Amino acid sequence: MGGAWAIIARVTTVRQIGTAERRRRLGARHLLAARGHRGDIAAGPAANPAGVAAVMVALHATDPASVFLSIVARAPDTSVEAIEMALYADRTVVRMLGMRRTVWVVPREVASVVQAACSRDVASLQRRRLVEHLARAGVDADPAVWLERVERDVVSALAARGEATAAELVADVPALRTRIVFPPEVVGQNATSRVLLLLGADAHLVRGRPLGTWTSTLYRWSPATAWWPGGLPEVDADAARVDLARRWLAAFGPAPVADLQWWAGWTLRRTRAALTALGAVAVDLDGAPGVVLPGDVDGAPEPGPWVALLPALDPTPMGWQQRDWFLGAHREALFDRTGNIGPTVWCDGRVVGGWAQRGDGSIALRLLEDVGAAATAAVHAQAEQLATWIGPVRITPRFRTPLERELTT
Repeated sequence: MGGAWAIIARVTTVRQIGTAERRRRLGARHLLAARGHRGDIAAGPAANPAGVAAVMVALHATDPASVFLSIVARAPDTSVEAIEMALYADRTVVRMLGMRRTVWVVPREVASVVQAACSRDVASLQRRRLVEHLARAGVDADPAVWLERVERDVVSALAARGEATAAELVADVPALRTRIVFPPEVVGQNATSRVLLLLGADAHLVRGRPLGTWTSTLYRWSPATAWWPGGLPEVDADAARVDLARRWLAAFGPAPVADLQWWAGWTLRRTRAALTALGAVAVDLDGAPGVVLPGDVDGAPEPGPWVALLPALDPTPMGWQQRDWFLGAHREALFDRTGNIGPTVWCDGRVVGGWAQRGDGSIALRLLEDVGAAATAAVHAQAEQLATWIGPVRITPRFRTPLERELTT
């Protein structure tokens, strides 16, 4: 563990929190155990899109379908229309580029925390890289000034339109068509996607309603002032990292320090500083060092038996880097080569199989463990409910895994 964490471990009695207790906490705190084997769930403040996003800190949005399926897995009475209302009309949640240069959906009030804790650094790095690439491509004598001018023009064009597609912005700002090509290569890319990504990371633009269905990856862009009329509130970066670490530990703790470092995309120094300011408590995770929030050391109650079908890139399995305690021996079947998880079947806090949607809309299942008759029946019942909820839409995960491909063959 090292540093401050080694000192904490030496001078305090370290509580042991084993795998069984971590699985109990996962089920209850990720709003999965509430459904049990019966499939019902109690109504409450988290049974809506913003509530689910707040409980999970953030929802993976690289694959648009994951946002909808992650919400309905925890709030099954929520409709597609209700999620779209939260995203695009009420704007209680917002898409943004955040941790690890990943697109997330977060509660609107948490966006400034994510921006200060993670997105500013992402934007700074992306700006340096883009200016360097523009210089190498010979785009302008002063590529930094060129980029600032193009950004101002895009923001002005978007403000005039209210919302716009990338193609509409290119029509308004022809400089976005500029090709970034490194000699001697002849194939490059337009500046469009790089500039829009940077403006999003800098909280000038927000990804709005998609052009197609809720599974589409083509978005209209909106000014950030549509969500925050006075602009996204400024937050001190150190305070924001402490706040984000607190939120993460509330949902994913106890956990190794390295898991938070990976999830947030921070350096180890920043991770330790945030946890020290937070007063995180050292614990023993079956022989491995971990941390937990102050006041959260006591044992977790048994939530009762439960099953769940979670989508690709769901925030639960993607919340930790070290996953053996819930994943077991199923990594090869359920992950792609770059570390993205596919659709999974869960039982009592562990992954027990996978699922996929077939071309006819039905849900194909593969249990990789024997979970007993009651849990198996509950899994099939939830699969039928999910197929009904999805309806005529067809979902193919953006990152396909071996088992998902096999189930759809």
